[in-house]
Amino acid sequence: MLNRVLVTGGNKGIGLAVVKRFLEVDYDVVVVGRDFKDFPFKDNEKVTTIVYDLSNVEDLPILAEQVGEIDTLINNAGYMQPKYTYDNYPKDAKEHIMNVDLYSPVELMTLFSEDMKKRGYGRIVNTASIAGQIGHPDIWYGIAKAGIINATKIFAKLLGTHGIIVNCIAPSPVETDMQKDNSEERKAEFKKAVPSGRFAEPDEAAEVIFWLATDCPEYVNGTTMDFNNGSYVR
Repeated sequence: MLNRVLVTGGNKGIGLAVVKRFLEVDYDVVVVGRDFKDFPFKDNEKVTTIVYDLSNVEDLPILAEQVGEIDTLINNAGYMQPKYTYDNYPKDAKEHIMNVDLYSPVELMTLFSEDMKKRGYGRIVNTASIAGQIGHPDIWYGIAKAGIINATKIFAKLLGTHGIIVNCIAPSPVETDMQKDNSEERKAEFKKAVPSGRFAEPDEAAEVIFWLATDCPEYVNGTTMDFNNGSYVR
């Protein structure tokens, strides 16, 4: 094993907590983000930072070459645009969120799985959302997250015979910068629906992602891990 992981969107929020967790077990960590001005690990010798906008799907092969070989991929980067409504959603805004939240993660799985297949080992974890299971006022965010859940299932089937395990996590709201885009009314409504009465913390989500990327048995494959404190019980 290379013990080398790529974390997209690892410069903040859940991704940052994931980076911290992998550093605790001495992984080499490659972090892709749009900026690293407040990134606490930029001087860590085990961390490589790459500035890249994941809305640029066309140049992902170039990014993959820059990253090099990895045995673990964490497709974490994503965002939402609740300022737009289903009947007033600009075309460029649709394209941008679909590129970042769905098309780039799928392309990265395709690109990095090639070397993983040669080695007969790989772990891929995608960050989806409860929005992809129950819907979301930001309709294209929900569509993208539903798509990544479906992509997780098919890639698990396509890659499982090569020793590559593909899973995803579907968090309900987590205390990250993304919450600034949610209204106070919506946040209060959700907190009433969970037994804990709070949002998840990034390190809680990171612990689930880390387990899926490391210690989970190979029979946990193609799975969407619900992470919602009982707010969506299936």
